[in-house]
Amino acid sequence: MNIVVCIKQVPDTSQMKFDPETKTIKREGVENIVNPFDLYAVEEALRIKEKFFPDATITAISMGPKQAENALREVVSMGVDKAILLSDKSFAASDTLATSYVLSEAIKKLGDVKLVLFGKMAIDGDTAQVGPEVAALLDIPQITFVRKIVEITKDHIIAQRGMEDGFETLKVSLPAVITCIKELNEPRLPSLRGKIRAKKEDIPVWDANYLNIDLERCGFKGSPTWVTKAFTPTIQKENIIFNDEDQNKNVENLINELKKKSIL
Repeated sequence: MNIVVCIKQVPDTSQMKFDPETKTIKREGVENIVNPFDLYAVEEALRIKEKFFPDATITAISMGPKQAENALREVVSMGVDKAILLSDKSFAASDTLATSYVLSEAIKKLGDVKLVLFGKMAIDGDTAQVGPEVAALLDIPQITFVRKIVEITKDHIIAQRGMEDGFETLKVSLPAVITCIKELNEPRLPSLRGKIRAKKEDIPVWDANYLNIDLERCGFKGSPTWVTKAFTPTIQKENIIFNDEDQNKNVENLINELKKKSIL
């Protein structure tokens, strides 16, 4: 079984600052890390291989600049078998759709992939769109926000999908895409042997020519969405005191205030 995990290198959001002039995130001097949600996807791929398919090959794919190779080496140190970097100047400024197109073409290039895993979203974008878009482009089923894998065979997967008011259990045929949430597992730490192997790992770079893709669907040209305005929100605190002797009246007033502010 061939398993693919798509990961992204992101700036550490705790260190990020915003440039109001260019309407972009300041990345200079900010540490880059593996998107935290992607680590749950990596861990689950490793567990699937260990428990069910010991002969499976896990390939990590990341789209980004040369420095994204560091993220790939980190997941190789966790136990991933292979890593591929998708990097080309034409990929720059890609939105979620353009990114999904490049990723889906790379997955097609690998051939005979049974399962594709993503973290539920990237912390620098919070859109949760790439996993579902890749599934749509590959024309295969998907289960998003997976919190537990109930069963997996060579033909299908049964998983619990987390929802705001509980969860639902879905069964889909393979190949399929799943996106993972933190309730699914606890990512392992890299071993010393894994770190040594990752340091020596040869990570091929697939560019636009190798993938033979449509450049009109990449980068800015292939991105139907773009940022027109961005700002740092201001936090305003407001205290309202309800001091009616009738506590039921106080509750009623509170509910009315929350409704006015569209909280309820």
